[in-house]
Amino acid sequence: MIISVHLPKTAGTSFAAALEHHFGAKLLRDYVDLPINTPQYDRNRKALQNSLCNAEKELRDTECIHGHFLPVKYLLLSNKRKISFVTWMRNPVERVLSHYHFWKRSFSPETAPPLHKRVIEEKWSLERFCLGAELKNIYFQFLYGFPLEYFSFVGISEFYDDDFAFFAEHYLESFIEPKKLNVGNEVGGHQIEESLRNEIEQFHSKDMELYQRALENRLTRRSSCRDKLGTLG
Repeated sequence: MIISVHLPKTAGTSFAAALEHHFGAKLLRDYVDLPINTPQYDRNRKALQNSLCNAEKELRDTECIHGHFLPVKYLLLSNKRKISFVTWMRNPVERVLSHYHFWKRSFSPETAPPLHKRVIEEKWSLERFCLGAELKNIYFQFLYGFPLEYFSFVGISEFYDDDFAFFAEHYLESFIEPKKLNVGNEVGGHQIEESLRNEIEQFHSKDMELYQRALENRLTRRSSCRDKLGTLG
């Protein structure tokens, strides 16, 4: 089974489309928790409680779960089934900038969850959003009780095509064309003052550290693949 954690604004929507193409009805989408819109204590407590409940489930008709949830929610399920936890990461500065612009253009007052509604109705500035405690270190928040090393695969959104090809070959054992959905107008990154970019990096330092480790792991993965090819040659 593959457990795919969709960290916000990291190409998770595109990845979900590819997973649906491959798994069909055996894909379970899990977007019920609304982690960002749930207070931290309640979010973590609920994830641990769900982990205990999920440990008892069979989920025989499910081969992949994808959505916005803390991965610890399904951690104990690995005692019953062989699971590969996977996710995608993106430069945290670009991620939070993308998140801000996405929430502005996608707002619906009838359906928006609490924090999204606050951001729009209180007219948060870009700086207020990027440097607010509510959205500080999103990666670190999602990875509560779940070290980065527990992931079998962490793709990097900036290298989506290459990393997706690696994932499809090694985890799906098939070739699938990568899909590009919900990307917005983000080619070349967001243009902001260098001073603000530095401030965002410092404010989200825990996420920057996780992202750098994911980049290093990616380089190790690629080097390992090249070494294997060289041995075969």
